Amino acid sequence: MRAVALGRDALVITSSIWQTNALALRSGEEAVLIDSPYFPDELEMLPQLLEQAGFAPSGLLTTHADFDHLLGRTAYPGLTLGVGEPTALRLRAEPGAAQRELRDADAEHYVVRAAPLALGQTQMLPVPGLVELGEEEIEMHPAEGHTADGTAFVGRFADVLACGDYLSDVEIPMLSPGGSLDEYRATLARLAPLVEAVETVVPGHGALHDSETALRILDEDVDYLDRLERADNRLPKGRDSARQRQIHEENARAVA
Repeated sequence: MRAVALGRDALVITSSIWQTNALALRSGEEAVLIDSPYFPDELEMLPQLLEQAGFAPSGLLTTHADFDHLLGRTAYPGLTLGVGEPTALRLRAEPGAAQRELRDADAEHYVVRAAPLALGQTQMLPVPGLVELGEEEIEMHPAEGHTADGTAFVGRFADVLACGDYLSDVEIPMLSPGGSLDEYRATLARLAPLVEAVETVVPGHGALHDSETALRILDEDVDYLDRLERADNRLPKGRDSARQRQIHEENARAVA
């Protein structure tokens, strides 16, 4: 697990699997954690790491309901998990899905956890909307398309955007069950001005980007989606591994 400070009020924690990113934001004495690392030892160390850095969270947020973004409650079982309304609806419509997917992923990677994932009570938040953090606000913007749900979080006071599973330099756009080509395009269009307005973009997986790099990846993703619709098999440069070609084949079946 790696931690990188973005100024004084933002800290990115990157898991050692899938380059999974979590973002801690702070305003005054209050902090919040968006998304989560993955491995049990990372989650066990997380409270101490964040407390030492001055980011002890009083609440949790998640960009979407995929299992690898929901593990904050494992590290902080007493904190409320705030979710955008689309994510709340997805969790309600798919009871136990995240737990089953986590169990299957853990089995694949030989990961043993002390207890199953327990989400407990979640707080549904309107999207678009705002979350208060100390004297500042975190913006919430719709980000469906990768899945049926999704929320992008903007902390303008920290010059940072957490966009969930978009704008990755290691993954092509992925149309998971419930996602759609049209909604993915709409989310990219909404993200463009948000990317332009911040200094750092934190994707769900992969390297952190400055605004210029994120806009380049956004344009590549738009081009990829256009090619996908035309049954063109070319992938973005640098994102053409065997795993990404497998994802492309799944995307092509979803579009067909």
